[in-house]
Amino acid sequence: MGFSIALIVFSLLLMLLVLMHKGKGGGLSDMFGGGMQSSVGGSSVAERNLDRITVVVGLLWFACIIVLALVMKTNS
Repeated sequence: MGFSIALIVFSLLLMLLVLMHKGKGGGLSDMFGGGMQSSVGGSSVAERNLDRITVVVGLLWFACIIVLALVMKTNS
């Protein structure tokens, strides 16, 4: 039960973090105006930290899926 709740929380958090990323061009972000800004100074510290947090949350999300699969396999 706890891993199911964690999976829901990590899924919502991962969606939020991905949507917070700046568009690099050529994707859906251009459709919503994300490609209109020019990147002058490269990636800032905030962007790099957002990247790191997104990767960590993604790994935790993946780990929850693996644990839930193992729990369901042992329960059946």
